[in-house]
Amino acid sequence: MIISATRLKAATAAVTVLSDRASVAGWALRYFGPWWNADMVDADAVDAGTEAVVVADMDRAQYEELAELVQDGRPTEEIDYAKNRMLVARDGEDIVALSPDEGIAYRSTPSSGRIVLAGTDLMPLALAAARLARESIRGQLLRDGWAVLHSSAVVRPSDGATLLAFGDKGAGKTTTALLLASTGWQLLANDRVLVRPTGEEDVEVVPWPSAAALGLGLVQALGWDIGAREHLRAGGDFHPTQHQSVTDALAVGDFTPLWEEGRKRERKLQVFPDQFPDLFDVQLATGGRAAGLLFPQVDADAAPVVVDSTRTLAEADFMSGKTEDRYPDVFELAQGVDGGGRASARAEVASRLAALPHRAVRLSHDVPASAAVLGKLAATI
Repeated sequence: MIISATRLKAATAAVTVLSDRASVAGWALRYFGPWWNADMVDADAVDAGTEAVVVADMDRAQYEELAELVQDGRPTEEIDYAKNRMLVARDGEDIVALSPDEGIAYRSTPSSGRIVLAGTDLMPLALAAARLARESIRGQLLRDGWAVLHSSAVVRPSDGATLLAFGDKGAGKTTTALLLASTGWQLLANDRVLVRPTGEEDVEVVPWPSAAALGLGLVQALGWDIGAREHLRAGGDFHPTQHQSVTDALAVGDFTPLWEEGRKRERKLQVFPDQFPDLFDVQLATGGRAAGLLFPQVDADAAPVVVDSTRTLAEADFMSGKTEDRYPDVFELAQGVDGGGRASARAEVASRLAALPHRAVRLSHDVPASAAVLGKLAATI
């Protein structure tokens, strides 16, 4: 059996994805390579006894064995993990879990950092392996004094100055980052960033790689519609979490916003990290230094403008507690450290960020006007 391996490194953390399917290791390489260090390595040179590893194989027999173990009558907890139902139990010091809808079973050994995934469907397995590799990196960095902010971020290429955009879901964090990226700033993150205090007063910022969800109206307003449509028509694809209705709309050049039933949530284009430079000429940043905080709000019909605000960084701006509603640390990769960072790390980051410029801005659906206001604002920081 040929085993493929991709080693990921971010700051002081590292993990290797091992798989009996080259496409699983290749998925991790593509997904993380633009923002982290990612390299194909010789699987035989990986020391799975001392290194953090994610082993993800297509193995129905192992899947069924783990599934039976999880459901053998031992105490289990049912949770929502990455929008999928998951059953979680313990087997001695290990955590075992089952995601029946994805056809994936898990075994995590927190003491060694080893995670085993057995899958029955290749695409869900590749997605899950990448997800757990990222969680392994986060766990290591949290234990090393880093924190995680619920923020989008852009970097000024000339000096590494980084602007962090904050707000609740739908506040305009991603829109702010993309508008600034369209004016020459580099995109560092679209929803989360890893941060740590460095030196006497700085805050280092590192990307949290993820696909970006872009509303169809925004894509068209930014002038990215032609690139997206032609990419699809040429046989390309977007992230598999994209709803088929979005793909169908792209294929015919219809950029009318699409909504889930009941208009609960907009269905959006799901963009891989490497597609930003390739399709939209948006360059990516691999790190930066915090220089200012932005607090956007979107009012569709109002004129874009800088507004007065007393908004400051809050506990909810860290990926802690209920804020971390998508990737709870069920596999104990952080070994008890809060998902947003230790209290001491969060406090120090908050203190340093409090000393930086804070700006609140109202954006609208007039993309050129909103981009102009943001560009002028960013130039003052």
